[in-house]
Amino acid sequence: MSSGIRKDGEERRPVTLTRLAEMHEAGEPIAMITAYDFPSAEVIEEAGADIVLVGDSAANCVLGYDSTVPVGMDEMTMLAKAVRRGLKTPFLVGDLPFGSYEGSNELAIASAQRLVKEAGCDAVKLEGGGTSVERARAIIDAGIPVMGHVGLTPQTATALGGMKAQGRTAQQAIRVAEDAVALDQAGCFAIVIEAVPEAVAEMIVAKLDAPTIGIGAGNATAGQVLVLHDLVGINHGHVAKFVKRYSDVRSEMLRGVEAYIDEVRSRSFPAPEHVYAVDPSELEPLRQRLNREDLEHHSYFESNSGWDWEPLS
Repeated sequence: MSSGIRKDGEERRPVTLTRLAEMHEAGEPIAMITAYDFPSAEVIEEAGADIVLVGDSAANCVLGYDSTVPVGMDEMTMLAKAVRRGLKTPFLVGDLPFGSYEGSNELAIASAQRLVKEAGCDAVKLEGGGTSVERARAIIDAGIPVMGHVGLTPQTATALGGMKAQGRTAQQAIRVAEDAVALDQAGCFAIVIEAVPEAVAEMIVAKLDAPTIGIGAGNATAGQVLVLHDLVGINHGHVAKFVKRYSDVRSEMLRGVEAYIDEVRSRSFPAPEHVYAVDPSELEPLRQRLNREDLEHHSYFESNSGWDWEPLS
C-alpha cells in the first residue's frame, strides 16, 4: 500500500465524506479518477487524488468488451479489491454494474454491501434517475453512501440513442435536471454529470446541495473525473470530446515491448548483468548427474532429495 505522503512531505489524511463536504463548501475542486488495478491505484495515491472510482468502464478498458453491460459483480468486486490495496487516502467508490441493482431494493442493498464488505469500498455509484432514485435511497437507508450519475449513463446508452451528449434539447435537459434533483433529495453524497452542455450543467448544479463531479460537463461542477487509461494515454483509437490526454503511455509501452522483442530475437537480451553466475566447481557434479542413464528413465524422482532454493536477487 502507498504511503499517503504529500509532495511537500507531509502525511495526507484519509478523504472522508466530511472532508468532501468541506471541500465543496469552500469551493475547493475535487479531483476524481477512475482506475481498475493495484499499480494504477498506487500512482493515483502518490499523485494525491481525492476520490477513486472503480468504474464499470473496466468492461471496455481492461476486459475487452464493447460496452459496460457485460461486466458483473464478480469482476467489479475483484477489481475493487485490487484498487483498495493500492490506496490509503482517497475516498473509494465502487460502481454497481448493470443488473446488480435495478431489480429490487433488496438486490441493490446486497450488491452495495458486497462492494463495501468484500472489496473495502467507502461508497457505491449507480446510474440514472427513475427507479434508480428509489434504489439509491434504499442503499443509503442501509448505511452505505451513494454517488449518483446523470446525463449520459453508459449502462443504458442504447435507450438514450447511443453514446451521445445529453441535455442538448430542452426536453433532455429537463430530464437530466429532474434526475439530478431526485438523487440529491434521496441523499446522494455526490452526483456525476456526464456529457452535458456546460450551460445546462451550471443551471443544474445551482439547484443541488450535493457536490457534482463533471465528466464532459464543463467547469461549473465541484470536481472533475476522467478514466486513468484515457488521461495518461493507455487507450487508443477514438476518445470522447471531453478527454484530455496528459501523457502518451501506450506509445512508451509499445516502444518498450518492441525493444524487448528485438533484443530477444537478436540474442542481446539477456545481457551479462541479467544472468546468474555459478561457481565452476559446482558444474562438474551436475555434468556427471546429467550423464547418468537413470535420468532418462525417470528414476531420478526416487533419488531426488529436494531443491535447496535461494532467494532471487
